[in-house]
Amino acid sequence: MQGKKKALGRGLSALLEGGASELAGEELLAIPAGHAVAAIPLDQLETNPFQPRSQFEEKELAELAVSIQEQGIIQPVTARKIGPDRYQLITGERRCRAAKMAGLREIPAFIRLANDEQMLEMALVENIQRMDLNPLEVALSFQRLIEECRIRQEDLGQKVGKDRSTVSNYIRLLRLPVEIQVAVRDGIISMGHARALITIEDEQQQLLLLQKILERKLSVRQVEDMVRDLLKPSKPSLPSGPKLLPSHYQYAREEISRKLRQEVEIKLQRKGKGSILIHFNSEEEFDKLFSKMNFE
Repeated sequence: MQGKKKALGRGLSALLEGGASELAGEELLAIPAGHAVAAIPLDQLETNPFQPRSQFEEKELAELAVSIQEQGIIQPVTARKIGPDRYQLITGERRCRAAKMAGLREIPAFIRLANDEQMLEMALVENIQRMDLNPLEVALSFQRLIEECRIRQEDLGQKVGKDRSTVSNYIRLLRLPVEIQVAVRDGIISMGHARALITIEDEQQQLLLLQKILERKLSVRQVEDMVRDLLKPSKPSLPSGPKLLPSHYQYAREEISRKLRQEVEIKLQRKGKGSILIHFNSEEEFDKLFSKMNFE
């Protein structure tokens, strides 16, 4: 019995000795939320059907299991009673999984009164506040809180401790193509990369940029610059080309091209200004071109 109490965590055995674990049924449910602590057998504890977290790293679970074997469960999970000897997790699935890996048979839990909607809200809010979710899981959690718990977006930030613009940025991730959402979820690209891609409306362009990010290992700043250039309105160019140049400019271009034996462009601007562009394809070609010019 001593081993069991030690495994539960320091100080928790004293709480449980106070009689909370002996309470049952209606007596337990009558205690105010968060005030009843019980040692719940793990085989009586169901997972939370509203769990927002979709991925659990085996390595992290193994490390937590070792910590639990040495130190016990420091923070109780949260659960609700759903029937005789049956409980349902609200928060703490990671601790439950690690506890099973550590060989524990029971786990300390705060017993809460909660309906399905409250369970979803508590699970989402706790995970978001603890930073346990990846950006996509946070986005989906915010969306579920808005749709299923009927929380207004302007109130959501206050509930989870984030400003409204942050909440909006997360929710906007759900507008991205599935391929980009998966890349964010798996940590292949950052939320900063994704936010830059959101500003592009064309899905094909978004996916092409994703490919470039992965191939070139582009930073967020580089992607932002590329998106900015892509969205920059193109300036109307002045008419150019041999047919639009005045005849004397055409003649001059052909003469220069003939003497240098190189492709030449003449570009006209407003108020008589312009430029002469001489093309070359290699350093050797440039040297030959330069040697043909007489500056004496």
